[in-house]
Amino acid sequence: MDRPDRLPRLHDAAYQGRAWVHWSMGITNRAQGWLNPMTHAAFRELLLHSAFRYHLYCPAYCLMPDHVQLLWMGTAASSDQKLAMRFLRRHWNAVLALHGVSLQPQAYDRVLRRDEMSGDSFEDMVLYIRKNPECAGLVKAWQDWEFGGAMVPGYPELPIYPAGDFWHRFWTIYHKEVRRQEDLRKGIPREEDGSPERPEAH
Repeated sequence: MDRPDRLPRLHDAAYQGRAWVHWSMGITNRAQGWLNPMTHAAFRELLLHSAFRYHLYCPAYCLMPDHVQLLWMGTAASSDQKLAMRFLRRHWNAVLALHGVSLQPQAYDRVLRRDEMSGDSFEDMVLYIRKNPECAGLVKAWQDWEFGGAMVPGYPELPIYPAGDFWHRFWTIYHKEVRRQEDLRKGIPREEDGSPERPEAH
């Protein structure tokens, strides 16, 4: 049962497996002054650990002066975004505490509908997250905002901007990982040769 002081959540299964969820974490009292290159680096490290631990890809995140937005995609049957968010928030709050601020008690989430999980709709969602600083008037072009990017474990060379060959490479990597995780679940051995694959329809 949901607590009366908390936002309602969907059933746990909605956040598990290959769910795609848009998350937003506000800073208590909209406090600012904590965002800098060092806190950004700390966030990226925690995002990497969260993604690896719970089998998630993050095609977009954006740190704003008073909140954080990110998009997670599960890659395995064992992916669990509620547990991942609990893990991320606990460690991220420890970092924020050093700057005298904290996260609001609960993250806001929106599980993407099927029609939002393909083609232009999904890519528009990614750009919506990344364009937050531009819409807020913090920069003239969202690409100039240094506190945003993507996080795909094992691929540090993936461009942080959803431009150029980003989508081709991202979908190739994502579908390859989904197949790998499914084979692991079924006990089918896979030989990792690092060869590129054609991206599947999404």
